[in-house]
Amino acid sequence: MMVKSELENLGLHPISVELGEIEIQEECIDTLKDELIQKLYPLGLELIDDKQSIIIDKIKTLIVDSVHHSEEPLKTNLSDYISDQLHFNYHYLSNLFTEVHGTTIEHYFIAQKIERVKELLVYDELSLTEMAFHLNYSSVAHLSKQFKKVTGLTATHFKQLKIQKRKAIDEL
Repeated sequence: MMVKSELENLGLHPISVELGEIEIQEECIDTLKDELIQKLYPLGLELIDDKQSIIIDKIKTLIVDSVHHSEEPLKTNLSDYISDQLHFNYHYLSNLFTEVHGTTIEHYFIAQKIERVKELLVYDELSLTEMAFHLNYSSVAHLSKQFKKVTGLTATHFKQLKIQKRKAIDEL
């Protein structure tokens, strides 16, 4: 709502404003771009308009949505899911993501899954078995092994710490 309001204050006509993406009626906003950047920055937002950054942002949004906001595990493998959603060859997307972000899509996906496990452990919402199923791990052992590899702690020990050792999504 704040983004839509700022766009309207600049005399722009937003068609849709969604997480990570806006569409406006105007064809060219080059003259307003700097002003829009200045309005979005205090809101903790930035304008991304180069094609590679937009693709990277879409990959991240797909992963975050699938891990943090979906009730169902992916029905296909991650590479097919991302390729199908973005209509690009996965090899191209993977190379671009690694080049720009400095890590692979798979490592980013694993980091998101581990952050979700941490959240669920802190809030004691699901058992490890339910977490493993929900996050599409082949077994509790696989989840536990990956959790220990990423965090250096067992899931049980992490839960016993009773402190939040979670990172914000945008810090991953």
